Amino acid sequence: QVLLVESGGGLVQPGGSLRLSCAASGIFLRNYAVSWYRQRPGKERELIASIDSSGGSSNYVDSVKGRFTISRDNAENTVWLQMNSLIVEDSGVYYCKAQFFAATYWGQGTQVTVSS
Repeated sequence: QVLLVESGGGLVQPGGSLRLSCAASGIFLRNYAVSWYRQRPGKERELIASIDSSGGSSNYVDSVKGRFTISRDNAENTVWLQMNSLIVEDSGVYYCKAQFFAATYWGQGTQVTVSS
């Protein structure tokens, strides 16, 4: 059974930081490109960051560039999303997705709430 489990979400004040984790079991994450998506209330799920299988290339949506960093440790079968300088608009449910050709797996999501 393949599982992606996100963790690290929570309530944080504006300007604060959180580090999300996406831990995989049942697959070797080293073969997969991994992305983080965010879904805000009433909005569609949006891609915010992605990293290739080796970790050598990453991409970000403009709204998080310079604030968020995606990284991975294939030996630990884990991908992280470091989120700094959080703003209210970063609130939402964060999902990780692992993809290798037609094989796609999603986690269950972790809630991030940025509020004073």
